[in-house]
This record gives sequence, C-alpha cells and structure tokens, in this order.
Amino acid sequence: MSILLWTLSLLLGAVLLAALARWLKVPSPSLFALGGVLVALLPHGPRIELEPDLALALFVAPVLMDAAFDNSLRDLHEYWIPVSSLVFAAVAVTTAAVAIVARWLVPAMPWPVAIALGAAVAPPDASAAIAVLKEVSLPHRLVAILEDESMLNDASALLIYRLAVGAAVAHSNNAIDVTSTLAFVLVGSVAIGALFAFTFGNIVGRFSDVPSSIVLQFVGAFGIWIMANQLGLSGVLAVVTSAVILSRRSSIQMPAAVRVPSYAVWSLAVFVLNALAFILAGLQIGPIMDRLDRTPHVHYGVFAAAILATVILARVAYLITYNLSLKAARHTLGVLTPVPLRNSILVSWCGMRGIVTLATALALPEHFPYRDLIVLTAFAVVLGTLVVQGLTLRTLAMMLGLDEESPVDNQVRAGRVEMIKAALRTLDNGDTDVAEALRREYADVLRHIDGSVGRSEREHQAELALRSAARIAARDRLITLRDAGAIGEAAFQELEAELDLIELNTDLRSRW
Repeated sequence: MSILLWTLSLLLGAVLLAALARWLKVPSPSLFALGGVLVALLPHGPRIELEPDLALALFVAPVLMDAAFDNSLRDLHEYWIPVSSLVFAAVAVTTAAVAIVARWLVPAMPWPVAIALGAAVAPPDASAAIAVLKEVSLPHRLVAILEDESMLNDASALLIYRLAVGAAVAHSNNAIDVTSTLAFVLVGSVAIGALFAFTFGNIVGRFSDVPSSIVLQFVGAFGIWIMANQLGLSGVLAVVTSAVILSRRSSIQMPAAVRVPSYAVWSLAVFVLNALAFILAGLQIGPIMDRLDRTPHVHYGVFAAAILATVILARVAYLITYNLSLKAARHTLGVLTPVPLRNSILVSWCGMRGIVTLATALALPEHFPYRDLIVLTAFAVVLGTLVVQGLTLRTLAMMLGLDEESPVDNQVRAGRVEMIKAALRTLDNGDTDVAEALRREYADVLRHIDGSVGRSEREHQAELALRSAARIAARDRLITLRDAGAIGEAAFQELEAELDLIELNTDLRSRW
C-alpha cells in the first residue's frame, strides 16, 4: 500500500479516534497511540520508521511554537517557583531515579548510558501535555503551571541527554566542559530566539496576503528550530523565546484579516501533527520488535516495565515531597504558600511522555551501548504514560474534587469594560448623528456587561432569535438568486462571506 494511502488512512483513523475520545471523555493522544500499536500489530501493517531529527522538527517545533505563542507571561511570572521546580528539579530527580534503577537491573550499563536513558524519558512531552490538557477540565492554575512546564522541561532534559551521550561516546566527564557547554546553550538559544523574533516579525508583518503570511509563519517555526540545532543550541528554548516575543508584537504587526485565518490554519495543523505524531509513535513497535527478534523479550519487557514504574513514581514522590516541604517552610519560616495536596497529586499524574522521548532514544548513535534496550524502554514509557495516566487523568480529577475555577472569565469581563470605555472616549467630542448613534450602541453594551441594563434574559434570547431568523432568510434568498442565475458564483461567494461575518459578529455580541 502506498505511503499516500497509508497517510490518508491514518488521518481518517485520527478523526474517528478523536470522535471516540470525545464520546468517552478521554484524551485523544492516548487513543492515537493505542491505535498506532494495533495497526502495527496487523499481519501486513506498515513499517514506518521515524527519522529522529525529522520527527523533532516536524512534530515538536510547530506545536511548541503554537503553545508558546498563546503562553501567558503573567502566569509564568506568578507561578515561576513551581514551574522552575518542575522544569529543573523534577527532571533531575526522574533522570537520577531512572539511572539508578537501570544500573541496578543491568549492572554492566555505564553511568553515562543510564543517565542518557533517564534524560530521554524524564520530561513530560509538550505535545502530549498540551493535547491532553485541552481535553480535560482542570483548574486554571494547574493548567498554567503544566503548560509552562511542558514547554521548558524538554530543554533541560535534552541538555542532560546531550551531555550524557557525549560522555558515553567520548568517555569524557570534564565538569568545566559540561558547565561551559550548558551556559553557552542556554544563553545562545535565548539570544538567537530573540534576534530571530525581531527580524522575522518585521518581515512577516509586511505581508498582507493571507496564504503567503501563513506559509512564512510555518517556515519561521521550522527555520528557527533547524537554525538552533545547526548551531548546537536548544531548538526548544529558541522556539519558545521567539514565539513569546512574536505573540506580543502580532497585534501591532499583523492585521486582523491575516491573524484570524492564521489561527484557524494553525489549529488544523496542530491537530494533524499531534494525531500523526502519536499514531506514528504507536507504529514504532513494529520496527522496534523487528530489531529485537533475537533478544530475550522477557528480560527487556521487565526492564521496560520497571523504568515505566520508576518514571511515574519518581514524579509522584517528588511532588508530594515538594508539597510537604512547602508546608514545613510555611510553619517554621513563615515563607512560601503551600498548595493543597490534591493539586500536587494531580500535577504528579500529568506526566505523559510523547514524541520527544521516542525521538531522542532513536537519535542515539547506531552502535551506542544498549541502544535497542533504550529504544524499547522509551517506547514503553511513552505508551504506558499515555495509556495509564492519560486515560485515568479525568477520573482522578473528579475523585479529588477539583473545581474548575477560571479567573480568565473575570479578566475577560474586565477587559471588555475597559475596551468599551476606551471606544466611548474617542466619541466624546463627536456631535454628529453618527457619533451619537455609536455612543448609544457602546453605552448599551457597557450597561449590559455591568448588569445595569434593564433587559431580561427572555428579551435577550428573543433578540438573538430575530437576528438568526433574519440571517436565515437572507441566506436563503442569496442561494435562490444563485440557483436562478441572477448572480454568478463570484458574487455569491463574496456575499456569502459578508453573511458569515455578520453571523460571527452576532455570536460575539451574544456574549456581551
């Protein structure tokens, strides 16, 4: 079967699995990965091997760019202590725990090799975490912390991984070299990301053609990742830095006519890339088992299961210890505010691994010690965390009784009030009939937001019903004119676009 037909089949399967996930109310990445495993186990299932560098660039760079673009610096500033703890300490603890268990199970495994394995499986994957969090209702604070963690912990884990692999291959453990390399990568990645954002942002802002602008946006996402990797820097940090800066400048540099369709295209692209990434991750069991056909499967399976358990338990143990430490510091020193234990338990369970873990394992040199064992273990960790943690996350949240508090709603309301007030101030000096009509319209919206308007909910719904009926009548008449040949297809499409904008505007006004 051709690769095109397999690709179309996988995309169709992704749509069906996503619908099943919504019906079952479980995260879709878990079902995507399971679906990939089932396809790989078919008698004539496809044998599609991921090229590590391509997998990271194709599946991680744009998803990371999209997530970082929507990231809140306000939330990051507010929650920087727990985020830093997860990005650095949790990754280090998990890496160390995995390395110790690996050495205990396979005493002949060198420490650099064990640490490389630990670093590969340590970071919860940005793609997995973001995809799961979008489909599970959690308190805003927890979502903000987990999203910030998922964007940054790849960088810390990949740095450890790179240094461990280098030590295993070159048999070098010079602390000065390690420290200087780490500092160069951190500073250089942030610097190149910022430089790229300011340069590239000015270029994209000059394109008003929608297709050209969107193509350039994707070229930029892949370009900064490739550029950083070619320079020996962290693609994760470079992409996150550039996306955060670009998001703060897009409202000025990018017109609404480009921004709105761009968001729609990016949403589609992220869905397709996430679906393919997790399905292809599941499909890797085929090539992996082909390479291991003469190895002791039982011993490898026990090792992989032990590492999976270690990965899950290390994160749980660290976060519970972190929570208890905050409480102790609060009682003895009067500093830091502890979070409820149930919040820490839920965060500890949000440790789904994804394409980054599998790609880093596959990126090991061909003759790297214990490479096949590491690849199989990485696959087991990815599949195990997606299934075990992903499918039980919503149930755990319900058992813990976490309410979905959302300060965003209050911020949206306050922002709307300030926007309307700013619009009214521009009309203060206008004495024309048009200015007076606009003042009345904005003042009515402001009173409705403040709750001081005397219109009942029944009247509000009646107005929406009238507007809907008017739009339906207009659309029916437009279709009749087109079918009768009174207007051509070009005129029909232009008028239909105007009706669509009116419909979207009505939907927006209904929230106000």
